[in-house]
Amino acid sequence: MSRQRYIGLMSGTSMDGVDAVLIQMENNRWLAAEAHTFLPYSDELKQDLLDLQQTGDNELHRSQLLSQQLSHLYAETVHLLLADTGLNPADIRAIGCHGQTIRHAPQTGYSIQIGNLALLAELTGIFTIGDFRSRDLAAGGQGAPLVPAFHQALFGDSSQTRVTLNLGGIANISVLPPHAPAFGFDTGPGNMLMDAWVKHIWQLDFDADGARAAQGSRISSLLDTLLAHPYFSLPAPKSTGRELFSLTWLQAYLNPQWQPHDILRTLLDYTAISAARAITEYAPQAEAVYVCGGGIRNRLLMDTLQQQLSAPLRSTAALQLDPQWVEAAAFGWLAACWINGIHSNPVRATGARHPCVLGAGYYA
Repeated sequence: MSRQRYIGLMSGTSMDGVDAVLIQMENNRWLAAEAHTFLPYSDELKQDLLDLQQTGDNELHRSQLLSQQLSHLYAETVHLLLADTGLNPADIRAIGCHGQTIRHAPQTGYSIQIGNLALLAELTGIFTIGDFRSRDLAAGGQGAPLVPAFHQALFGDSSQTRVTLNLGGIANISVLPPHAPAFGFDTGPGNMLMDAWVKHIWQLDFDADGARAAQGSRISSLLDTLLAHPYFSLPAPKSTGRELFSLTWLQAYLNPQWQPHDILRTLLDYTAISAARAITEYAPQAEAVYVCGGGIRNRLLMDTLQQQLSAPLRSTAALQLDPQWVEAAAFGWLAACWINGIHSNPVRATGARHPCVLGAGYYA
């Protein structure tokens, strides 16, 4: 049995920056998450990535330049993590890199995450694994969400059903039954619409602690309209992204007489209610809901969620993993699965026809 270290890199739908987490595994058995670091995106990089969400002039060229730019930032994050922990590249078995999603279209069989993996291997001197979604898509799956199998490995319990709720740009759940495979899906917007609105109105990256939303009141007619989105009536497995829930989409439903704080409060309620409805429908027996992702720092969002749920809300910290570390740690775990030839796609979550080993590797 050999103990090995991996680094997981995650840059999510919120496009706020890169999380890196150092994990330790014993073959395919989880041992610990040891360290974390984060580097933010510049405003220019974030805008350039957002611009790639839509078709535009010379987008293939722009995507390749951004892919290289991201790899330099990923490598900088890795080097910072190594410096913080006193480790060398030779101490790391592999990097697992999610990349930055710019298009997600499982209905047509593809999902694009940019980030030059060969360049990342070259810059770090560490074997690099990425492109985790393609194999699941090739097997007929959605390619997302990929984390339920990781959640089950770390957070599952033999005596009770648990739910993990990730409040990133998109919100997604993993349902962890005691004696059955995990399943899950994207429940709808997480922080994405709220972040886009506060950026549009106040030029802020996010609504700290829900303070601005707390100054507003729900617009019931708007909430009802947003909850009528056909995505919510689709059966699982399903996944979504900025292609469906964008600021442009939202603005088509807004009345110019409505106050910005009221719109923001309605968007917060939209995230909370859509997530809570999914949990109530698919895991009514859940003993607890464990939350991770940036949304856990929004106190109003958490309070509103708890009002919608009978099961208690808890942080994944109660299960020995910091909520800010969970997604990046998952991609370190997926890298370990690749190294050990372990099937890691959660077929009940993605809808793939069969289990697969996910990812593609690049030698340093």
